[in-house]
Amino acid sequence: MGSLCRAWRNPIYGSLSQRHRGSTTIIERPTRAASVRMMASGPPIPPTESPVTQETAVDTLLSYHQETKHSFKKFARGPRGLDWANQPNPFRRYVGASIVNLEHFAEETGSVPYPEVGSGRVQAQPLTKSSLSQLLYDSLSLSAWKSIGTSTWSLRVNPSSGNLHPTEGYVISGPVSGVSDSPFIAHYAPKEHALEIRAEFSTEVWEKVKEGLPEGSLLVGFTSVYWREAWKYGERAFRYCNHDVGHAIGAVTVASAHLGWNSQLVDGYGTKELHHMMGLASPSSVPVTPTAARAVPSSSGILNKGVFPDLEKENADCILAVFPWLAEPLIGISELPVIDAETLISHSSQFEFLGHANKLSKEHVRWDRIYTASSASHKPHRRASVPSFGFGCRPVPEIFMNAALYEDYTVRQVVRKRRSAVDMDGKYGMQRNIFYQLLLKATVGTPGMFPYGALPWDTEIHCAIFVHRVVDLPQGLYFLMRNAAHEQSLKQACSEKFHWEKPEGCPPALPLYRLLTGDARILAARLSCNQDIAGNSFFSLGMISRFQPVLEEKGPWMYPRLFWEAGLLGHVLYLEATAMGVSATGIGCYFDDAVHELLGLEDKDYQSLYHFTVGITCVHRGNGGRKNVETEAQASQNEIKTKIKMSQVLKQVRLQLRNTQKSVGEEGFRHIEQVRYSDVHQAFSVGITPMKAPHQKLPARCCCICAFWLLI
Repeated sequence: MGSLCRAWRNPIYGSLSQRHRGSTTIIERPTRAASVRMMASGPPIPPTESPVTQETAVDTLLSYHQETKHSFKKFARGPRGLDWANQPNPFRRYVGASIVNLEHFAEETGSVPYPEVGSGRVQAQPLTKSSLSQLLYDSLSLSAWKSIGTSTWSLRVNPSSGNLHPTEGYVISGPVSGVSDSPFIAHYAPKEHALEIRAEFSTEVWEKVKEGLPEGSLLVGFTSVYWREAWKYGERAFRYCNHDVGHAIGAVTVASAHLGWNSQLVDGYGTKELHHMMGLASPSSVPVTPTAARAVPSSSGILNKGVFPDLEKENADCILAVFPWLAEPLIGISELPVIDAETLISHSSQFEFLGHANKLSKEHVRWDRIYTASSASHKPHRRASVPSFGFGCRPVPEIFMNAALYEDYTVRQVVRKRRSAVDMDGKYGMQRNIFYQLLLKATVGTPGMFPYGALPWDTEIHCAIFVHRVVDLPQGLYFLMRNAAHEQSLKQACSEKFHWEKPEGCPPALPLYRLLTGDARILAARLSCNQDIAGNSFFSLGMISRFQPVLEEKGPWMYPRLFWEAGLLGHVLYLEATAMGVSATGIGCYFDDAVHELLGLEDKDYQSLYHFTVGITCVHRGNGGRKNVETEAQASQNEIKTKIKMSQVLKQVRLQLRNTQKSVGEEGFRHIEQVRYSDVHQAFSVGITPMKAPHQKLPARCCCICAFWLLI
């Protein structure tokens, strides 16, 4: 029996080493009390100009990413508490703009079975007010209202970190009967399920904008209000905003397929052009305040809190082309967009944008590092090559569908039933074939496969998976290789201890590998900021992205796009779990470098960008007739087997404790916390740190509650 030892200190007392090839340095982070004092004291940095050189921009983003990592010792800088009096309004409105109310639909009215989504077999509907209403209703609208006591809040179809919803949606389209007789730019108001017509323009301009796009196309744009996330999460908010953009891309792509439509990110537009296209360059996009911007000295004397209307301004992210699903992918176009930047800005600057943005908060806290990173990731206008697989997503392969493995839900039922779980029951397991099916949908089976073909770049995200409760599949660490081109570099970058074995019963089309075997429940929870939900689930995972080489090779604007890709993958996992009758949730809080250390990643070639977990919630504890979950009898039998295995491992841990006491003597042994029989669950997942030499003493404050496995 071998053992993998990766020792991390207690999050309160310890520190995390950042390992570079050939050296080890300790990252010292400022205290939470000092976090506010470290914010810039100058005026807010306007998110309009990019750094002079691409190299400077990449360095800025690498610095941002490093400084916003969580570690066992320190969290990324953020507010000390939640300022409820200034919680941002989650609903952006443009007061004075013409409002077009859209149609609502009953949940049971959807007729497309969920397994058919992305098949390419759904008949395309014409673009009408009704179909446009359905697109937004099944992607960005409210899905429910919740209340406890006097507190009431809404949920949406598209997920969001902390339910704060920094993402705003826009529609740019030709004339649609019942909406506008002219081409228009409209902001979507999810609370009202309505479009706010911000501008109307000529047919000639629309013909130039849509030149090169498939017939019947419309554009759906996304922007982010960073302040909504920064209110709660501080400097790490830029990451979460881009996760949410990825979720929104996924939501619109799935809702489009429900209508027989396809989608593709039109990534040739620069950030500046997107600002103009969605009216963000207009003064009306900045909230009107009765008082001028002012700063209020904090207790440290630094000006960081005050009235800063510019912090409520939306920042342009991207635009999706939505169009009828074609029998064959559109390959004849070589570059998009066809319209050049100067012409686009010249036309849009002449538009009269109606309405003024509403105010979201009375006061704000400025986190300038967010806007520095945003400026560094701005994209210039340049023609983007259409992907080799064509324009738009390719259908999901037939062997990936397996309709019999899903609950009897339609697409609309799945997207509107989706919820973010807040806990898991930690008892029931998932059937192995269902686990494999879910991961098949998480892979890119063919180039451009739905919905991942909505993004025009090659897949950069992989998954390190902690398997906890999958029937007939050993617990342990697994790896889902989503891009075969990265396999060699990933194996070289990861720990030499990994086995890279195909697990039992794994479909040939699924690039899943077992790295290590053992119970990782406590470890998974600990890596995800000590959140039990990551250990009480069927499985949890970390999304591992090729990182620094992507920024250097493709450009700094790929930084937010990597998070979009992670968010899109997370959205697929959400919907797949819901369609299988179970629950899921995204996890943005995790100890970044601890994850990298576990995998043996020593530089920034690969980084963890998002965590996720799938299981049964405590609210719906039990099998409940789900065909994809263990029965009561199966769960009881597995629990008995686990207790027997734990008892055997406990004996091994006690033996190691006795041997360690003999090796280091009483003086060294007193620094080790004893493993008690009542800690049997913990004893199975953790052990003591073995000595490098028999005579070496344990360092002060070292304890046996270090995250590593006893391999089986």
